[in-house]
Amino acid sequence: MQEYDVLILGSGLAGMTLALQLADTHKIAMVTKRSLTDGASQWAQGGIAAVLDETDSIDEHVDDTLVAGAGLCDEAATRFILEHARSAIEWLIELGVPFTPDAAHETGFHLTREGGHSHRRIIHAADATGAAVIATLADKVRQHPNITLLEQHIGLDLITGKKLGREAAGCLGAYVFDKQADRVVTLQAKHTVLATGGAGKVYLYTTNPDTATGDGIAMGWRAGCRVANMEFIQFHPTCLYHPHAMSFLISEAVRGEGGLLKLPDGSRFMPAHDERHELAPRDITARAIDFEMKKYGLDCVYLDISHQPPEFVKEHFPTIYQRCLELGIDITKQPIPVVPAAHYTCGGLVTDLAGRTDVAHLYAIGETACTGLHGANRLASNSLLEALVLGREAAEHIAAAEPAPQLAVPAWDESQVSDADEEVVIAHNWDELRRFMWDYVGIVRTDKRLERAAHRIALLKREIDEFYRHFRVSNDLIELRNLVDTADLIVRSAQVRHESRGLHYSRDYPATLPQAVPTILPGR
Repeated sequence: MQEYDVLILGSGLAGMTLALQLADTHKIAMVTKRSLTDGASQWAQGGIAAVLDETDSIDEHVDDTLVAGAGLCDEAATRFILEHARSAIEWLIELGVPFTPDAAHETGFHLTREGGHSHRRIIHAADATGAAVIATLADKVRQHPNITLLEQHIGLDLITGKKLGREAAGCLGAYVFDKQADRVVTLQAKHTVLATGGAGKVYLYTTNPDTATGDGIAMGWRAGCRVANMEFIQFHPTCLYHPHAMSFLISEAVRGEGGLLKLPDGSRFMPAHDERHELAPRDITARAIDFEMKKYGLDCVYLDISHQPPEFVKEHFPTIYQRCLELGIDITKQPIPVVPAAHYTCGGLVTDLAGRTDVAHLYAIGETACTGLHGANRLASNSLLEALVLGREAAEHIAAAEPAPQLAVPAWDESQVSDADEEVVIAHNWDELRRFMWDYVGIVRTDKRLERAAHRIALLKREIDEFYRHFRVSNDLIELRNLVDTADLIVRSAQVRHESRGLHYSRDYPATLPQAVPTILPGR
């Protein structure tokens, strides 16, 4: 048994922000599945949206967010988060994050513009903002004496008073699997925070790292938390299609700087789908690519920026240029093979603006949570902002909150299980899940496709539950269990929404209803 003031599951921007806010006064444990910097925040290419220019305004940032969210954003939550953006950015600058400079701008930093924004308000570090931010924060996390970093550990299940016959006690910590020691450890905490990111790995193609298996969403739901808007999965139109780099994102800024989408014969197709051509919003562009791939039976389409001067390409997209070159693709001379890919989970565990869930002493922040900011479609570069602001707000609330009661927590019981005899079952189930979710619950949906997915999920859940009851846990089994629970929540939410709105597009319900209503499912 290990005891802490605060237990944080996840090590992305939200979790690190909260940890650094509290570490001077609290004993903290940070659990991360791989190394400290292996989360999705590290991969973010774009930047962080904030009103930093005197010609811009909070009202305009709010309006842009509400338009992107297709009527489902919580306006009060949106305004609160955007109003706290500047102070969050100033905190990062104080910590030493190397944002791209611009001596001519009043802030001293370069601000760029992305799709859906009416102003230049994206502060960034070239085309690798996430890596720059995470590297800066990770260094401080590793150095802080009050932060115990548990790498190569994965959350298994939350420990709740409900399981001990004391429901009012709320969350008391978590059972965590130590992958290197191959054993389950018990971590008790006065406050527990889910900051595990999204669930992109539920799909065959995703821009997310392998760690994005919906762990926090599934654990919180099993503990009794409501989930909201899980049908709204943002698909990025252009993920690199390559056997050795299946999760590498090709930023939409490539299209913003003149990149053209083409079929294998070199012909463009976006003019036939939208009057804005390659500058159409992400959801429209992703559906267009999906349509063309299905129409012609293609494995991918191509994004071509080779008509721009080589120096221009290298200056604007150094990370993309270098990574593609490593894989034998010179983007200054040839097009980039791309496919749409699951990119961001707009829904998640229902929280307030302090990160509190329905379970006492349990918080959720970042992509794991649903605050109401993103609605039916996330506005570009609002996600890192939300992680920052809510990480700070949750820390402030935890510092003033009553701790969970110190109850006797039982150790993990493995007395009735044995070693698994067919690990291949897990691998096959994982592959089956990701493929049918891509085929049936992807960019374009129908009632029949959702029914097929629901049927297969039911079968998988029974098989995985039986496996879970009879065999010792492993990292793969834990992730598969969480993926199936998360897939179930996505499908059930999609079946409830009888309209097309934002990122949820149904051929059976192509119209948008007059009133936007969140999809909320109760905890288990």
